[in-house]
Amino acid sequence: MASGSVDEAMRRAVALAARGLGTTSPNPVVGCVLLDADGEVVGEGFHAYAGGPHAEIVALAQAGERARGGTAVVTLEPCDHTGRTGPCSDALINAGVARVVVAVPDPNPVASGGAATLRTAGIQVDFGVRAAEAEAGNVAWLTSMRRGWPYLTWKFAATLDGRSAAADGTSMWITSEAARTDVHALRGTVDAVLAGVGTVLADDPRLTARNLRDGTLAIRQPLRVVVDSSGRTPAAARVRDGAARTWVATADEVGAGPDGRVDLAALLAQLHQRGVRSALLEGGPTLAGAFLAAGLVDRVVGYVAPKLLGAGPTALAGAGVGTIADAIDLELTDVTRVGPDLRITALPRTRES
Repeated sequence: MASGSVDEAMRRAVALAARGLGTTSPNPVVGCVLLDADGEVVGEGFHAYAGGPHAEIVALAQAGERARGGTAVVTLEPCDHTGRTGPCSDALINAGVARVVVAVPDPNPVASGGAATLRTAGIQVDFGVRAAEAEAGNVAWLTSMRRGWPYLTWKFAATLDGRSAAADGTSMWITSEAARTDVHALRGTVDAVLAGVGTVLADDPRLTARNLRDGTLAIRQPLRVVVDSSGRTPAAARVRDGAARTWVATADEVGAGPDGRVDLAALLAQLHQRGVRSALLEGGPTLAGAFLAAGLVDRVVGYVAPKLLGAGPTALAGAGVGTIADAIDLELTDVTRVGPDLRITALPRTRES
Protein backbone atom coordinates (compact mmCIF):
# COMPACT_ATOMS: atom_id res chain seq x y z
CA MET A 1 0.00 0.00 0.00
CA ALA A 2 1.41 3.37 -0.99
CA SER A 3 1.90 5.95 1.72
CA GLY A 4 -0.22 9.05 1.56
CA SER A 5 2.71 11.21 0.49
CA VAL A 6 3.62 8.88 -2.40
CA ASP A 7 0.00 8.64 -3.54
CA GLU A 8 -0.35 12.42 -3.49
CA ALA A 9 2.96 12.79 -5.31
CA MET A 10 1.72 10.49 -8.07
CA ARG A 11 -1.49 12.49 -8.37
CA ARG A 12 0.66 15.58 -8.86
CA ALA A 13 2.91 13.75 -11.35
CA VAL A 14 -0.12 12.78 -13.47
CA ALA A 15 -1.23 16.42 -13.52
CA LEU A 16 2.27 17.54 -14.50
CA ALA A 17 2.42 15.01 -17.33
CA ALA A 18 -0.72 16.50 -18.89
CA ARG A 19 1.14 19.76 -19.51
CA GLY A 20 3.09 18.01 -22.26
CA LEU A 21 0.05 16.93 -24.29
CA GLY A 22 0.49 17.98 -27.90
CA THR A 23 4.21 18.83 -27.72
CA THR A 24 6.09 15.64 -26.82
CA SER A 25 5.20 13.29 -29.68
CA PRO A 26 6.53 10.86 -30.75
CA ASN A 27 7.55 10.63 -27.09
CA PRO A 28 5.08 10.06 -24.24
CA VAL A 29 3.86 12.57 -21.71
CA VAL A 30 5.56 11.96 -18.36
CA GLY A 31 5.47 13.65 -14.97
CA CYS A 32 7.81 13.17 -12.02
CA VAL A 33 7.84 14.29 -8.38
CA LEU A 34 10.88 13.80 -6.13
CA LEU A 35 10.51 13.31 -2.39
CA ASP A 36 13.48 13.58 -0.04
CA ALA A 37 14.24 11.01 2.65
CA ASP A 38 11.66 12.69 4.92
CA GLY A 39 8.90 12.58 2.31
CA GLU A 40 9.02 16.28 1.43
CA VAL A 41 8.67 17.39 -2.17
CA VAL A 42 12.04 18.67 -3.38
CA GLY A 43 11.65 18.56 -7.15
CA GLU A 44 9.11 18.08 -9.91
CA GLY A 45 9.09 18.12 -13.67
CA PHE A 46 7.42 17.00 -16.86
CA HIS A 47 8.54 16.16 -20.38
CA ALA A 48 7.77 19.37 -22.28
CA TYR A 49 8.90 18.64 -25.84
CA ALA A 50 10.51 15.91 -27.92
CA GLY A 51 14.28 16.13 -27.62
CA GLY A 52 14.07 18.11 -24.38
CA PRO A 53 14.94 16.89 -20.88
CA HIS A 54 12.79 14.11 -19.52
CA ALA A 55 10.59 14.60 -16.47
CA GLU A 56 13.04 12.83 -14.14
CA ILE A 57 15.94 15.02 -15.27
CA VAL A 58 13.99 18.22 -14.63
CA ALA A 59 12.94 17.02 -11.17
CA LEU A 60 16.46 15.88 -10.27
CA ALA A 61 17.87 19.27 -11.28
CA GLN A 62 15.46 20.97 -8.91
CA ALA A 63 16.16 18.56 -6.06
CA GLY A 64 19.95 18.59 -6.24
CA GLU A 65 21.56 16.78 -3.32
CA ARG A 66 18.22 16.43 -1.56
CA ALA A 67 17.34 13.64 -3.99
CA ARG A 68 19.89 11.34 -2.31
CA GLY A 69 18.08 8.73 -0.26
CA GLY A 70 14.74 9.95 -1.53
CA THR A 71 11.91 8.64 -3.71
CA ALA A 72 11.22 9.40 -7.36
CA VAL A 73 7.51 9.16 -8.22
CA VAL A 74 7.04 8.93 -12.00
CA THR A 75 4.07 8.22 -14.25
CA LEU A 76 6.00 6.01 -16.71
CA GLU A 77 8.88 3.58 -16.19
CA PRO A 78 12.16 5.53 -16.51
CA CYS A 79 13.82 5.03 -19.90
CA ASP A 80 16.90 2.86 -20.18
CA HIS A 81 18.33 3.89 -23.54
CA THR A 82 20.28 6.73 -25.10
CA GLY A 83 18.40 8.68 -27.74
CA ARG A 84 18.43 12.46 -27.98
CA THR A 85 18.90 12.36 -24.20
CA GLY A 86 20.60 9.89 -21.88
CA PRO A 87 18.96 7.12 -19.83
CA CYS A 88 16.85 8.35 -16.93
CA SER A 89 17.66 5.12 -15.09
CA ASP A 90 21.35 6.11 -14.94
CA ALA A 91 20.47 9.65 -13.82
CA LEU A 92 18.39 8.31 -10.93
CA ILE A 93 21.15 5.92 -9.90
CA ASN A 94 23.80 8.65 -10.01
CA ALA A 95 21.57 10.95 -7.94
CA GLY A 96 21.44 8.36 -5.15
CA VAL A 97 17.68 7.87 -5.18
CA ALA A 98 16.67 5.01 -2.86
CA ARG A 99 13.25 4.20 -4.29
CA VAL A 100 11.36 4.70 -7.56
CA VAL A 101 7.57 4.45 -7.69
CA VAL A 102 6.14 3.96 -11.19
CA ALA A 103 2.53 4.12 -12.34
CA VAL A 104 2.79 2.33 -15.72
CA PRO A 105 5.50 0.11 -17.31
CA ASP A 106 7.03 1.33 -20.57
CA PRO A 107 5.72 -0.78 -23.50
CA ASN A 108 8.35 0.56 -25.90
CA PRO A 109 10.98 -2.21 -26.34
CA VAL A 110 13.56 0.39 -27.34
CA ALA A 111 13.31 2.37 -24.10
CA SER A 112 12.02 -0.16 -21.55
CA GLY A 113 14.18 -1.94 -18.97
CA GLY A 114 14.67 0.95 -16.61
CA ALA A 115 13.14 -0.89 -13.67
CA ALA A 116 15.52 -3.83 -14.06
CA THR A 117 18.54 -1.51 -14.24
CA LEU A 118 17.41 0.34 -11.14
CA ARG A 119 16.86 -2.87 -9.19
CA THR A 120 20.28 -4.17 -10.21
CA ALA A 121 21.73 -1.00 -8.70
CA GLY A 122 19.95 -1.77 -5.42
CA ILE A 123 17.10 0.70 -5.82
CA GLN A 124 13.61 -0.37 -4.73
CA VAL A 125 11.12 -0.14 -7.60
CA ASP A 126 7.36 -0.35 -7.13
CA PHE A 127 4.66 -0.29 -9.80
CA GLY A 128 0.94 0.47 -9.94
CA VAL A 129 0.30 3.61 -7.90
CA ARG A 130 -2.54 5.53 -9.62
CA ALA A 131 -1.94 3.40 -12.69
CA ALA A 132 -5.42 3.97 -14.14
CA GLU A 133 -5.04 7.76 -13.99
CA ALA A 134 -1.58 7.69 -15.54
CA GLU A 135 -2.82 5.31 -18.24
CA ALA A 136 -5.74 7.60 -19.09
CA GLY A 137 -3.49 10.64 -19.31
CA ASN A 138 -1.11 8.88 -21.69
CA VAL A 139 -3.65 6.69 -23.49
CA ALA A 140 -2.81 7.73 -27.05
CA TRP A 141 0.91 7.05 -26.78
CA LEU A 142 0.52 3.85 -24.78
CA THR A 143 -2.11 2.45 -27.13
CA SER A 144 -0.06 3.35 -30.19
CA MET A 145 3.12 1.75 -28.86
CA ARG A 146 1.38 -1.45 -27.79
CA ARG A 147 -0.25 -2.19 -31.13
CA GLY A 148 1.70 -0.31 -33.80
CA TRP A 149 -0.81 2.24 -35.13
CA PRO A 150 -2.11 5.59 -33.84
CA TYR A 151 -4.87 6.18 -31.35
CA LEU A 152 -7.70 7.46 -33.56
CA THR A 153 -10.41 9.90 -32.49
CA TRP A 154 -13.38 10.53 -34.77
CA LYS A 155 -14.67 14.07 -34.37
CA PHE A 156 -17.95 15.23 -35.85
CA ALA A 157 -20.32 18.17 -35.59
CA ALA A 158 -24.06 17.70 -36.07
CA THR A 159 -27.48 19.03 -35.23
CA LEU A 160 -29.63 17.40 -32.61
CA ASP A 161 -31.21 15.27 -35.34
CA GLY A 162 -27.81 14.11 -36.61
CA ARG A 163 -27.42 16.32 -39.69
CA SER A 164 -23.97 17.57 -40.68
CA ALA A 165 -25.34 20.03 -43.27
CA ALA A 166 -28.63 21.38 -44.57
CA ALA A 167 -30.44 19.94 -47.59
CA ASP A 168 -28.80 22.56 -49.84
CA GLY A 169 -25.34 21.54 -48.59
CA THR A 170 -24.69 24.55 -46.36
CA SER A 171 -22.88 23.63 -43.16
CA MET A 172 -21.20 26.84 -41.90
CA TRP A 173 -21.77 27.01 -39.07
CA ILE A 174 -23.67 24.19 -37.41
CA THR A 175 -21.91 24.59 -34.08
CA SER A 176 -20.95 27.74 -32.19
CA GLU A 177 -17.66 29.62 -32.16
CA ALA A 178 -17.02 28.18 -28.69
CA ALA A 179 -17.28 24.65 -30.09
CA ARG A 180 -15.05 25.51 -33.05
CA THR A 181 -12.45 26.94 -30.69
CA ASP A 182 -12.62 23.73 -28.71
CA VAL A 183 -12.01 21.73 -31.91
CA HIS A 184 -8.89 23.73 -32.67
CA ALA A 185 -7.62 23.02 -29.16
CA LEU A 186 -8.30 19.33 -29.81
CA ARG A 187 -6.34 19.51 -33.08
CA GLY A 188 -3.45 20.96 -31.12
CA THR A 189 -3.16 17.78 -29.03
CA VAL A 190 -2.84 15.30 -31.93
CA ASP A 191 -0.10 14.45 -34.42
CA ALA A 192 -2.28 14.19 -37.53
CA VAL A 193 -5.67 15.33 -38.82
CA LEU A 194 -7.39 13.10 -41.40
CA ALA A 195 -10.07 13.96 -43.94
CA GLY A 196 -11.42 12.30 -47.06
CA VAL A 197 -10.97 13.77 -50.51
CA GLY A 198 -14.75 14.28 -50.70
CA THR A 199 -14.56 16.72 -47.81
CA VAL A 200 -11.61 18.50 -49.42
CA LEU A 201 -13.50 18.87 -52.70
CA ALA A 202 -16.73 19.99 -51.03
CA ASP A 203 -15.47 22.26 -48.24
CA ASP A 204 -11.79 23.02 -49.03
CA PRO A 205 -10.79 22.95 -45.33
CA ARG A 206 -7.38 24.06 -44.06
CA LEU A 207 -7.19 21.35 -41.36
CA THR A 208 -4.80 23.49 -39.34
CA ALA A 209 -4.83 24.28 -35.62
CA ARG A 210 -5.59 27.97 -35.19
CA ASN A 211 -6.41 30.57 -32.58
CA LEU A 212 -9.88 31.64 -33.67
CA ARG A 213 -9.65 34.95 -31.83
CA ASP A 214 -7.07 36.32 -34.26
CA GLY A 215 -6.75 33.58 -36.87
CA THR A 216 -3.09 32.92 -36.12
CA LEU A 217 -1.67 29.43 -36.55
CA ALA A 218 -0.60 27.39 -33.55
CA ILE A 219 3.17 26.95 -33.29
CA ARG A 220 2.90 23.18 -33.64
CA GLN A 221 0.77 21.91 -36.49
CA PRO A 222 -0.48 18.35 -36.94
CA LEU A 223 0.26 16.52 -40.17
CA ARG A 224 -2.65 16.98 -42.60
CA VAL A 225 -3.66 13.69 -44.22
CA VAL A 226 -6.06 13.53 -47.16
CA VAL A 227 -7.34 10.01 -47.79
CA ASP A 228 -7.55 10.18 -51.57
CA SER A 229 -7.66 6.79 -53.27
CA SER A 230 -7.28 8.05 -56.84
CA GLY A 231 -5.35 11.29 -56.32
CA ARG A 232 -8.13 13.84 -56.92
CA THR A 233 -6.93 16.50 -54.47
CA PRO A 234 -6.57 19.77 -56.44
CA ALA A 235 -3.19 21.46 -56.58
CA ALA A 236 -4.86 24.66 -55.33
CA ALA A 237 -6.59 22.99 -52.35
CA ARG A 238 -5.99 24.81 -49.08
CA VAL A 239 -4.53 21.67 -47.52
CA ARG A 240 -1.60 22.25 -49.90
CA ASP A 241 -1.03 25.85 -48.78
CA GLY A 242 2.24 25.19 -46.93
CA ALA A 243 0.83 26.17 -43.53
CA ALA A 244 1.50 22.64 -42.30
CA ARG A 245 2.88 19.38 -43.65
CA THR A 246 0.42 17.51 -45.86
CA TRP A 247 0.28 13.92 -47.07
CA VAL A 248 -2.18 13.03 -49.81
CA ALA A 249 -2.45 9.28 -49.19
CA THR A 250 -3.40 7.41 -52.36
CA ALA A 251 -4.16 3.74 -52.91
CA ASP A 252 -1.09 3.43 -55.14
CA GLU A 253 1.17 4.63 -52.32
CA VAL A 254 -0.49 3.10 -49.27
CA GLY A 255 -2.04 -0.02 -50.78
CA ALA A 256 -5.64 -0.78 -51.67
CA GLY A 257 -8.24 -2.75 -49.79
CA PRO A 258 -10.72 -5.15 -51.41
CA ASP A 259 -12.86 -2.18 -52.49
CA GLY A 260 -9.96 -0.59 -54.38
CA ARG A 261 -9.76 2.30 -51.95
CA VAL A 262 -6.97 3.17 -49.54
CA ASP A 263 -6.37 0.32 -47.08
CA LEU A 264 -7.18 2.09 -43.81
CA ALA A 265 -5.26 -0.31 -41.56
CA ALA A 266 -2.19 0.07 -43.77
CA LEU A 267 -2.64 3.85 -43.67
CA LEU A 268 -2.59 3.88 -39.87
CA ALA A 269 0.45 1.59 -39.77
CA GLN A 270 2.32 3.94 -42.12
CA LEU A 271 1.32 6.94 -40.01
CA HIS A 272 2.79 5.19 -36.99
CA GLN A 273 6.04 4.71 -38.92
CA ARG A 274 6.02 8.47 -39.56
CA GLY A 275 5.91 9.13 -35.80
CA VAL A 276 2.15 9.72 -35.53
CA ARG A 277 0.89 8.43 -32.18
CA SER A 278 -2.52 10.16 -32.13
CA ALA A 279 -4.76 11.16 -35.01
CA LEU A 280 -8.03 13.05 -35.41
CA LEU A 281 -10.48 11.92 -38.09
CA GLU A 282 -12.59 14.90 -39.16
CA GLY A 283 -14.38 14.18 -42.43
CA GLY A 284 -16.46 13.04 -44.01
CA PRO A 285 -19.29 10.64 -43.18
CA THR A 286 -18.25 7.90 -45.62
CA LEU A 287 -14.65 7.82 -44.44
CA ALA A 288 -15.80 7.83 -40.81
CA GLY A 289 -18.13 4.93 -41.55
CA ALA A 290 -15.31 2.96 -43.15
CA PHE A 291 -13.01 3.46 -40.16
CA LEU A 292 -15.79 2.51 -37.73
CA ALA A 293 -16.78 -0.55 -39.77
CA ALA A 294 -13.15 -1.68 -39.68
CA GLY A 295 -13.00 -1.28 -35.88
CA LEU A 296 -10.22 1.31 -36.12
CA VAL A 297 -11.81 4.15 -34.10
CA ASP A 298 -10.69 4.41 -30.46
CA ARG A 299 -12.72 7.42 -29.35
CA VAL A 300 -15.67 9.48 -30.60
CA VAL A 301 -16.00 13.20 -29.87
CA GLY A 302 -19.27 14.69 -31.08
CA TYR A 303 -20.24 18.36 -30.98
CA VAL A 304 -24.04 18.50 -31.00
CA ALA A 305 -25.78 21.79 -31.71
CA PRO A 306 -29.31 22.55 -30.43
CA LYS A 307 -30.65 22.84 -33.98
CA LEU A 308 -33.02 20.76 -36.10
CA LEU A 309 -32.81 20.49 -39.89
CA GLY A 310 -35.04 17.55 -40.74
CA ALA A 311 -33.12 16.87 -43.96
CA GLY A 312 -29.61 16.95 -45.32
CA PRO A 313 -26.45 14.84 -45.06
CA THR A 314 -25.89 12.84 -41.89
CA ALA A 315 -22.69 12.85 -39.86
CA LEU A 316 -22.10 9.14 -40.48
CA ALA A 317 -22.65 6.81 -43.43
CA GLY A 318 -21.81 3.24 -44.33
CA ALA A 319 -20.61 2.02 -40.95
CA GLY A 320 -21.54 -1.58 -41.69
CA VAL A 321 -24.69 -1.52 -39.56
CA GLY A 322 -27.66 -3.24 -41.20
CA THR A 323 -29.78 -4.01 -38.17
CA ILE A 324 -30.07 -2.78 -34.59
CA ALA A 325 -28.19 -5.84 -33.36
CA ASP A 326 -25.15 -4.61 -35.32
CA ALA A 327 -25.20 -1.12 -33.83
CA ILE A 328 -21.84 0.16 -32.64
CA ASP A 329 -22.27 0.47 -28.90
CA LEU A 330 -20.53 3.35 -27.15
CA GLU A 331 -19.66 4.03 -23.54
CA LEU A 332 -20.17 7.67 -22.62
CA THR A 333 -17.18 9.03 -20.72
CA ASP A 334 -17.94 12.76 -20.73
CA VAL A 335 -20.71 15.19 -21.59
CA THR A 336 -19.75 18.86 -21.37
CA ARG A 337 -21.54 22.01 -22.45
CA VAL A 338 -19.39 24.13 -24.78
CA GLY A 339 -21.16 27.42 -25.37
CA PRO A 340 -24.70 26.49 -26.47
CA ASP A 341 -23.55 23.09 -27.75
CA LEU A 342 -22.79 19.74 -26.14
CA ARG A 343 -19.47 17.95 -26.48
CA ILE A 344 -20.04 14.22 -26.06
CA THR A 345 -17.06 11.89 -25.63
CA ALA A 346 -17.52 8.14 -25.92
CA LEU A 347 -15.52 4.97 -26.41
CA PRO A 348 -16.62 2.10 -28.66
CA ARG A 349 -17.40 -0.97 -26.59
CA THR A 350 -15.54 -4.16 -27.43
CA ARG A 351 -17.97 -6.74 -28.74
CA GLU A 352 -18.21 -10.05 -26.93
CA SER A 353 -16.84 -12.89 -29.04
